[in-house]
Amino acid sequence: MAKQKKSKMALYTRQDKIILYCGYALLGLFLLAIIVPMIYIVIASFMDPVTLQNKGISFDFSKWSLDAYQRVVSDKQIWVGFKNAVLYSIIFTIISVAVTMLAAYPMSLPDFKGKAIFNTLFVITMFFSGGLIPTYLLINNLGLLDSMWAVILPGAFSVWNMIIARTYYQGIPRELREAADVDGASEMLYFFKILLPVCMPVVAVLALWQFVAMWNSYFDAMIYLNSASKQPLQLVLRSILIQSQPESGMIADIQSTAERAKMAELLKYATIIISSLPLLVMYPFFQKYFDAGIMAGSIKG
Repeated sequence: MAKQKKSKMALYTRQDKIILYCGYALLGLFLLAIIVPMIYIVIASFMDPVTLQNKGISFDFSKWSLDAYQRVVSDKQIWVGFKNAVLYSIIFTIISVAVTMLAAYPMSLPDFKGKAIFNTLFVITMFFSGGLIPTYLLINNLGLLDSMWAVILPGAFSVWNMIIARTYYQGIPRELREAADVDGASEMLYFFKILLPVCMPVVAVLALWQFVAMWNSYFDAMIYLNSASKQPLQLVLRSILIQSQPESGMIADIQSTAERAKMAELLKYATIIISSLPLLVMYPFFQKYFDAGIMAGSIKG
């Protein structure tokens, strides 16, 4: 391996090596920019806030504490929010990916009539929207207020994701469709049995994007959901963090104010870890689909 690496490096010119090393340096800096904040947040979630503010990161375990995690985990509402977040994210991902893939397929066909009109309408929605108040009135008139569908349905279709899926469809060789026609496959059979298995990389990417978007979302839930039993995890964590912050007029009890400020500082980092952990766990399972080499061998010459 070392000899092969040296032989490959020998083929590079001096300018190529400079560009290559600069690329490695930028990738290293980018990696540090990701890893260092993550390590800081993980350690800070265990540390005493006073020590963290005065001395910074310390590996003196006597200054570490599990109070923030105990506070978050012991709250029953956190488990209700976790269940709701998982349910909303899964349903939202399934609906979004299904609608996106179905809409992108006809838009990828060169002989689809009215494609220019639909494409114009789709693009307009990327730059213009009705606004918050008209959307709220629409959700209310549809009877979706204070239901999970008020959070799931409005953003289920993404024009940007449709464009990505359409571009992926257009990159699939036409010979695949011609071979299906020769075998007598209908349009529905071709789409669900032949085309979708080939498009699993883009399906996995879109599913991951939409799951992460719904998992991290809290604004729509804050606007449309009134019942505490229907709130997702992010909104519950936000409520816990706000409740632990000292109030502006709270100066009579200095000790209580200091304790609440300390707890708020601890919760700030603990909530980041708890809300990010499921995404970090699920990401490796989607990683294998990111390689588009699944098309290799799908067409036999």
